[in-house]
Amino acid sequence: QVQLVESGGGLVQAGGSLRLSCAASGNIFSIRPMGWYRQAPGKQRESVATITSDNSTNYADSVKGRFTISRDNAKNTVYLQMNSLKSEDTAVYYCQLRGIRGMEYWGKGTLVTVSS
Repeated sequence: QVQLVESGGGLVQAGGSLRLSCAASGNIFSIRPMGWYRQAPGKQRESVATITSDNSTNYADSVKGRFTISRDNAKNTVYLQMNSLKSEDTAVYYCQLRGIRGMEYWGKGTLVTVSS
């Protein structure tokens, strides 16, 4: 089993920055693809940023140039550095780990609120 715990969410003014962390634990025997997703009220969950086992990254067009995903494999932790935040970034942010055999593991989410 795999457990993911997000942290770092909170209230920030437009133009500010936040750094989200996701700590993974449990039955992790190799570096796995991970990502950040977000869901705003009344909207579908969307992919924000992903990072593969070889550190290849992808970003949603809406955050490209503002957000950076990274990982520290020694700490089993993935980060999302969020700069130049906009009110449209307000959402619950979820961490995901893609396991073997098509398994997906999700954290409980952390709320990011950007005030304008």
